Amino acid sequence: MAAMEIEFKFHIPAGRLKAVEAAMRRGTVVRTRLQARYFDTADQALAAEGIVLRLRKEGRRWVQTAKATGDNALHRLEHNVDLGAAAAGGAAPAIDPQRHQGTPVGERLAKVLAASGAPLVERQSTDIARLTRDVRTTGAGAAVVELALDVGKVVAHAGTPDQSESPVCELELELKRGDVTGLVALAHRWSQQHGLWFSTVSKAERGARLLAKLDVVPAVKAEAPRFADEKEKPDGRAIQQAVVASCLAQMLPNASEIAAGSTDEEQIHQLRIGIRRLRTALRELVGLDPRTDLFNGAEWEPPLVEAFRALGALRDREQVVKLAQPQLRDAGAPEFDPLAGDDAAAEAPSPGEVVRAPAFQSVLVSLIGFTAATAAESAPQADAEGAGQPASASAPAPLDAGEARRHLRKRLQRLHKQVVRDGQRFESLAAEDQHRTRKRLKRLRYLAEFVAPLFADEDEGKKPAAERYLKRLRPAQDALGEFNDEAVALALYREATGRDARAWFAVGWFSGRHAAGAKACRKALGRIEKAPRFWEKRS
Repeated sequence: MAAMEIEFKFHIPAGRLKAVEAAMRRGTVVRTRLQARYFDTADQALAAEGIVLRLRKEGRRWVQTAKATGDNALHRLEHNVDLGAAAAGGAAPAIDPQRHQGTPVGERLAKVLAASGAPLVERQSTDIARLTRDVRTTGAGAAVVELALDVGKVVAHAGTPDQSESPVCELELELKRGDVTGLVALAHRWSQQHGLWFSTVSKAERGARLLAKLDVVPAVKAEAPRFADEKEKPDGRAIQQAVVASCLAQMLPNASEIAAGSTDEEQIHQLRIGIRRLRTALRELVGLDPRTDLFNGAEWEPPLVEAFRALGALRDREQVVKLAQPQLRDAGAPEFDPLAGDDAAAEAPSPGEVVRAPAFQSVLVSLIGFTAATAAESAPQADAEGAGQPASASAPAPLDAGEARRHLRKRLQRLHKQVVRDGQRFESLAAEDQHRTRKRLKRLRYLAEFVAPLFADEDEGKKPAAERYLKRLRPAQDALGEFNDEAVALALYREATGRDARAWFAVGWFSGRHAAGAKACRKALGRIEKAPRFWEKRS
């Protein structure tokens, strides 16, 4: 059976498991023991391409499954083959990739295995006790959703002396049929009631980490949006969905690691970049689909701003000191730690607490749901179940491809002009306006990166033109970034003078550099004015 799987997966904190199980048992549940074996090549060619090949005993039946990543955070390609009941005391059936032939995931599987040329080997296994229950939502978001509570373990190198284990405690919500908004409504309700957080780590990934003995995985960086059909240009709604999906592809894996307890600096940094990109998308893409209330900022803005600031509060101060201390040392400054005795840092929430916050998780659930919703499901909806009411029949349609590009031209042109205007008078701007200019420049850069592919067919060489434009922005970004770091350092050392008089040297040194830094920013911003604007039509 081939299918596009749409599901949410949440990690359950140990202290919340009893409450989640009790809530599951308020309806009719089915208990199943799942014993799975996962296969890959020795060099993990399938894992590298986001593909899972699994043989699982579900109760008394054997099922072979192939999975692969889909278009967004909710979609998974999946194909299941029922191999029948297990014989009493009999051996497991042999794994056979050909069973998935003729399906989208099977084609990807065959391609990777052919390129690798290596045989399949068993890499890990799982032993899971699963409780399942079907829940129906009503109203415009009518749906049937399967809830699956999984408790058990992943075992790497099963049956060998060096085997290792990782516990599993998670809740999956899978859309069996109906409206995605019904799935999203349930995901909101269960995650908020039980303090769950969205996780991107699959059981197969847990096993791969055990095999590699990885405690920390590399941070995920930004990638360009993937527009579904390059020949048929996307309309306004499709643009919004693709860009938000691109932002989430960077945010979710990093947020998942941080929520689980990671304090890796690069993961925190990349999550903050993802939040900044997302805020740009939700601001600058407003108007592409008048039906989409997600972009009005009323609900998503405060949690994103709070998380961004909280994650940056400690990291920014530490990074600034790390950059400033060598310069001050070379200038002859007395040695001391400006963060010593800083009570604000001690009282700040941990990165994990910030990401696990219910308000932040609620925003993630809403955004994930938006990327998977159909046009009808994207219309403003909100009933008692969270599933929604039908949109008005007279609700305006999203902008078509041509209208969307004209709309985006105006947004790009407006930001470009604002940045150039601010650059011309940068030295005379108030500090808060100088900081606003830096944020506008970032928004201009992110918006240009988001939409550059949409203008690639209008004129030969458009993509290189976009790259040239973005390259012209970089010196200004660097100059404003350095200027901002020194402004943060000045404020930090000025604050530290109340604890240590040695901080006055740094205050004087950074104050003396301020004028030169502002001048450098003005010159760098001035070079943007004549940059070739890739979004402009050319004769």
